[in-house]
Amino acid sequence: MTTSTTSPSLTRDEELSHLDTKSIIHPHTVIGSPTKPVVFVKGDGARLWDAAGNEYIDGTCGLWQCPVGHGRQELADVAANQMATLEFYSSFGDYSNEPSIRLADKLLDIAPAGIEKVFFTNGGSEGNETAVKLARLAYHHAGQPDRTVILARTGGYHGMGGASLAATGIDRLREGYGPLIPGIEWLSKPHALPHGDDATDILITELEQRIAEIGAHRIAAFIGEPILGVGGMVPPPAGYWPRVQEVLRRNDILFIADEIVTAFGRTGEWFASTYYGVEPDIIVTAKGISSGYLPMGAVLVGRRVLDLADGALFLHGFTYNGHPVASAVALANIDIIERENLMARGLEVGRRLLDGLKPLEDLPIVAEVRGVGTLIGIEFATGDTASVQAGAREHGVIVRASGNTIVMSPPLVISESDIDRIVAVVTDQVKAAG
Repeated sequence: MTTSTTSPSLTRDEELSHLDTKSIIHPHTVIGSPTKPVVFVKGDGARLWDAAGNEYIDGTCGLWQCPVGHGRQELADVAANQMATLEFYSSFGDYSNEPSIRLADKLLDIAPAGIEKVFFTNGGSEGNETAVKLARLAYHHAGQPDRTVILARTGGYHGMGGASLAATGIDRLREGYGPLIPGIEWLSKPHALPHGDDATDILITELEQRIAEIGAHRIAAFIGEPILGVGGMVPPPAGYWPRVQEVLRRNDILFIADEIVTAFGRTGEWFASTYYGVEPDIIVTAKGISSGYLPMGAVLVGRRVLDLADGALFLHGFTYNGHPVASAVALANIDIIERENLMARGLEVGRRLLDGLKPLEDLPIVAEVRGVGTLIGIEFATGDTASVQAGAREHGVIVRASGNTIVMSPPLVISESDIDRIVAVVTDQVKAAG
C-alpha cells in the first residue's frame, strides 16, 4: 500500500501528472519509462480540456468511440437513473434485465438482414473472442469438428485477447507474447494502392487459392474489418466485399465482420456491412454502441450460425454481459444518433474533412489521402507520422499516428469550423514533416 507524497504547492496538472506516472501503466507505452501525460478533465461535443487548461479539437474520438460527442448530459442522466433503479445483476443463465432486452431488440431492428440474436460483451476484444469461439463451436456441434481455421488478413486489427490478438495481422502488436492460439491463416492486406486497378481480382484469386490449399472442410470463418482501422484507415478496393461474401458462402465458411470501429453511423449507415452491401453471419460491435460513455459491446449473430449451433451449450460469458446501466446508455446513444440524424451529418463533415485534406496528395511525402464517411487516413510515402501527431496536438488538434498513416475519426457532431481547423493544422504539420 502506498500513500500520496505530492506537495500541496503543486498545481492540479502537476499533481495529477505526478500521481499518474507513479501509479499507472498505460497501454502502448514503455514499462518503466513513463512520460508526462495529457490529463483530460472535461469534454463537450468535439472539444476536450486538459488539467493545465489547454483546449483541443478531438479529431479521433479517442479511439473511434464517440459519435455523439463528449459531455452529453442526457446520457449521464440515463446512467444515473438506471443506477438508482438497478445498477447490475448477472445475465448468466436465465437472468436478464429490461435495458439489455430493449437494446437487443433495437440492435436487431437496425442490423443487416439475417441477424437474429445478440450476445453482449464489454468491448471489442471480448467480442472477437466470442465470435471466434462461436464459429468454431457451431461447426463442432454440427458434426464438422475439423473446421477450426480462421482466415484473417495482414493489417487487420481485432483486439488484444487470445483469439483476437492471434487474428490481428500487425506484427509489432504480436511480438513478445509467445505462442498465440493456432489455426489462423493469413491473406494479403485489402489495399488497392499496392495492387492497382486489378486489386479486387488479385485478392479474390488469393482467397480462393488459400481455401483450396487449406481445404474448405477445415475453415470455420473469415474475419475482417469492413474498413481497416489501426491498419491505416484503408477502405477495400471496389467490389471487394460482395465478392468475398460469394466465395465464403460457396464454401460454407462463416463471415465475421469486425465492425468495432465502423458501426453506428461512421459510413452514413448503422453498419458498414450495409454500406458495402453484404450480410455477415456474425457482426462484432463496441465503441460507438455507447459512444464510450460506458464500456459496452455486442456480437450480432445470424441465422446460419444459429442453425449450426442449435442445441449446443455455449459455456462462455463475461461478468458484466448485458450490464443494465451500459445497456440503458447504449440505447439512449442510438436514439440520439437517430433523432439528430447524425449519420447524414457524419457524411457531410467527413466529406468536408476529406476534401480539405486531399490536396496533400500533391506532396512527395504523401502516398494517399483516403476515407469513407468520417473515417479518414493520410498514408505517408516517407516521413514521420509521429511528428505530425505531436505537432498537431501542440496546436490544439488531436490526430493519431498509426504506423505510416495519420488517422482521423471525429465525432459526428463536430462543427464545420472545427473541421476546417483540423484541416489547417494537419496540413501545416504534414508539410513540416516533409
